[in-house]
Amino acid sequence: MSMVALTPRSERLLKALIEQYIVEGQPVGSRSLVKQASLEFSPATVRNIMADLEEMGLIRSPHTSAGRVPTELGYRLFVNTLLTSQPLEAVDIRDLEEQLPSHQDPQHLIEAASGLLSQVTKLAGVVRVPRRAHSGFLQLEFLNLSAHRVLVILVTQGGQVLNRVIQPKRRYSSAELQEAANMFNSAYAGRSFEEVRRSLVRALEQDSEAMQKLMRSAVEMAHEVFGESAEGDPLVVSGEANLLAFPELSDREKLKRLFDAFNAKQDLLSLLDQSMAVGGIQIFIGGESGYESLEPCSVVTAPYEVDGKIVGTLGVVGPTRMSYNRVISIVDVTARLLSGALTHHAGHGTNDA
Repeated sequence: MSMVALTPRSERLLKALIEQYIVEGQPVGSRSLVKQASLEFSPATVRNIMADLEEMGLIRSPHTSAGRVPTELGYRLFVNTLLTSQPLEAVDIRDLEEQLPSHQDPQHLIEAASGLLSQVTKLAGVVRVPRRAHSGFLQLEFLNLSAHRVLVILVTQGGQVLNRVIQPKRRYSSAELQEAANMFNSAYAGRSFEEVRRSLVRALEQDSEAMQKLMRSAVEMAHEVFGESAEGDPLVVSGEANLLAFPELSDREKLKRLFDAFNAKQDLLSLLDQSMAVGGIQIFIGGESGYESLEPCSVVTAPYEVDGKIVGTLGVVGPTRMSYNRVISIVDVTARLLSGALTHHAGHGTNDA
């Protein structure tokens, strides 16, 4: 990209062409560009500049039209250097915030964020659910249900709550269960799920006489919950049908690959995990994603946090001619609102449970 040097006139024309194409979705001709963008250039000058931009690989001419459309390289230059920031209005931010209330449980918040991204952008919203194995363990509670059934409530530092009914080997009083939970939380709070799992396995392999009976009972009961392999659906997708409204995505084979990617989820998961590792707003245009299924699209992502720690990623998938300035702001604000809601829930998770 650094090798592409444009004059101020070329930058202005390229910016105007891309903005017009994003709105109209039709190849942009020189006369239309002069009229719509209020450029002071003559159509002949515009044609000459467009010819230069095409030679640089920033725009191209579809064989069915005399107009021009941006290339991936053109979009990349536009996003990196020509994009005009469009912060959301305070009223729009409040509207988004009202749809992500912190009193909801984390799973509902994540689903709401995906649906909200889809609804506001008219594209497909995606949210990478935090991996429980790498989440921090906050605390565990045991509640008597009957003589032989105990409800285990497990809360992560990300605010996720997992409930599981188990049948311990003997009956425990409420006081015993409270003491067992306190001992367990004191030993394991703040450690990742994977660390707790490994520690529980080692503890169970030890001589039972080396561990207090009550603590061993707590370990045995907790192991039933921590030993679960099911992580749930790792990706929440909303609004895939919105993409059917874009003619450039109507090619049957492209559409099939794209919807297969939504169903299989692996390509999107890999991309969102990659984004989470880098941090910050990430924009993948067309083939930059590295996945054939996503080549007709752009993906805009942002990480979300709990207590300052990145736990997942969210974003939107849409055509390469998406309104980047607006979409970037929406993704950024939604990530921050989800982070705030999840952090608030994490701080009150035990009360909600």
